[in-house]
Amino acid sequence: MKPNTLRIALMLSLALNVGVLGAVAYRALMPAGAPAAGLNLPRHLQLSPEQLSRWQTSETAFLAQLGAAAHDIRLHRDRLVRAIFAPTNDPAAVEAERAAIARLQDEQQKLVIRQLLLERELLNPAQREQLAQLLLAQPVGPSTVEQLHRD
Repeated sequence: MKPNTLRIALMLSLALNVGVLGAVAYRALMPAGAPAAGLNLPRHLQLSPEQLSRWQTSETAFLAQLGAAAHDIRLHRDRLVRAIFAPTNDPAAVEAERAAIARLQDEQQKLVIRQLLLERELLNPAQREQLAQLLLAQPVGPSTVEQLHRD
């Protein structure tokens, strides 16, 4: 593979890793085949006014934290790519950025899990099942790097 292809593959792979958790949360909002712009998960789950109020409060904070986490991961990912392709190989710099990304991704995953647990508590059993089915229906496939290597 050419260096530019490897660079692109690495950036896409790292972006995929960052996006997985955000995508799970986002894709959970969409039933299979539904257009993203048209779905309103609270309406889809038929939340009561009380549930909706609690949902909106927790969702606002969650989305802000998720966005901030994604931004931080992106910064470290960019530093990692630059360190990997720097004129001089610096394994310590590469490892430091990899470790930072891993730590941030772990925190992001915990954030998503906390949010889903909050949502679980405010939903009734039928709504929980509906949300769980939406999550389980989301496709899981090979990473971008894996796809590039298979082509």
